[in-house]
Amino acid sequence: MASSVLSHSLFSTLTSPHSPPPENAPPPLSVSVKQPFATSRSHAVAANFNKIRSLTASCAASDDHASSAELPIELKYPAFPTVMDINQIRDILPHRFPFLLVDRVIEFTPGVSAVAIKNVTINDNFFPGHFPERPIMPGVLMIEAMAQVGGLIMLQPEEGGWSGSSFFFAGIDKVRFRKPVIAGDTLVMRMNLVKLQKRFGIAKLEGKAYVGGEVVCEGEFLMVGN
Repeated sequence: MASSVLSHSLFSTLTSPHSPPPENAPPPLSVSVKQPFATSRSHAVAANFNKIRSLTASCAASDDHASSAELPIELKYPAFPTVMDINQIRDILPHRFPFLLVDRVIEFTPGVSAVAIKNVTINDNFFPGHFPERPIMPGVLMIEAMAQVGGLIMLQPEEGGWSGSSFFFAGIDKVRFRKPVIAGDTLVMRMNLVKLQKRFGIAKLEGKAYVGGEVVCEGEFLMVGN
């Protein structure tokens, strides 16, 4: 009889959820099931994508670095262009060894400007005396070299210059020497013709000289032709 009452009680509890539980009945068991969230999956996919993208970028950067590292240094830097070679320069300027201080013209705008280079080498005749223990190109020779570049503008009458055969200094203003020029440097000189009075053969020019893109010398030049 007791067992039937117990089974009836249990049956009533299970089949009648709305009926109040007995006083001493244990609390109902609760089972929670975790459901996967779509957002968690999206975050995981995005994280994996970012890792793949980062790895791809780093591999590409390493490939670029490797390709640049593989290029020998002798192939990285192009040569200066040649607008006038040394033979054409000798046809215009009256200077000769040891005072011809222009090796190549790399840009020329008739009647306006010229850019030329002087390769400074330890074999230049002034280095044994200036100075034996520290070879430095004399500042006055930098000025002379720049003046010769100006002469390439002046001494070409068919290009808007003066018809004389030579020129001389009439004045030098605002000259500044910024850095020493030593053996092994390439002196790049730009001269701009500011004013030319053909009747009197007087020219005013402005110039700057560079080594490795840095200004080493600059000034204003007043020259007179003969």
